[in-house]
Amino acid sequence: MRPVTESVLKSLDQIDSERSKYVLQTLIKTLHQYIDEVQLTQTEWETAIDFLTRTGHMCQGPRQEFILLSDVLGISMLVDEINHSQNEQQTPSTVFGPFFVAGMPTRMYGENIVEEGGDDLMPLLVQGNILDHDGKPIVGAEIEVWQTADNGMYSGQDSAQPPANLRGKFFSNEQGAYAFKSILPISYQIPSDGTVGELLNYAKRHFWRPAHIHFMIQAPGYQRLVTHLFIQGDEHLNGDAVFGVKERLIVAYETKLADANWTDFFEIKQPFHLIQYSFVLTKEG
Repeated sequence: MRPVTESVLKSLDQIDSERSKYVLQTLIKTLHQYIDEVQLTQTEWETAIDFLTRTGHMCQGPRQEFILLSDVLGISMLVDEINHSQNEQQTPSTVFGPFFVAGMPTRMYGENIVEEGGDDLMPLLVQGNILDHDGKPIVGAEIEVWQTADNGMYSGQDSAQPPANLRGKFFSNEQGAYAFKSILPISYQIPSDGTVGELLNYAKRHFWRPAHIHFMIQAPGYQRLVTHLFIQGDEHLNGDAVFGVKERLIVAYETKLADANWTDFFEIKQPFHLIQYSFVLTKEG
């Protein structure tokens, strides 16, 4: 170990939290070992500083370039794997992504999250339950959903869309059920106009994510679940740019003709797509 490394590690000895001290000292030690191993040049160091600085400058409003960078480097999924692999019953988690927007409107059971666009597309109904490990319903679970429009962009990313378009907060009802209307998501390319785009182009990697809907589900006494539902048959399922696909999150949709069973959601004889999926949460502790 070089003297400068020893000095930096010693300078962190007074941190009160043992966990924080361990995390920071291990980070410093690993970074110093890496720099020593590759014999980093001054030019390479300056390039790295410039890259990180420009990444920070891209983080404004709904744009979170550092999360996107973490995603494409597989760091987000590694953290997910370490923290959410406790059991087989829980619905798998996956990346949070850079496009979540807080403060979206609370919507009623079965309400449409499409505020603009998609008029010429077949509607989608997503329906299911929020359950515990014993299959019992969880009442009042908070369910936040968000997805892209049919142009492959999220509201907040696309200034032409209303801020709450294809977003919303729902609560599971007394049967633990949730439902909302939308349109089928499509596969899309992650932003290529920032530092992450530079990196992927340099590495000759593609920008595509398979079609999916984001979910963030939480309830008192249960661990928060951040996940997606991916659409079966999408050509990018085996090559997600952020490595986020898990087999149990791939769902098929049916195409149905509304009848008396569906009049709470659609007019009779209106064709629609249907996805049914139940989420299982893990208790805290």
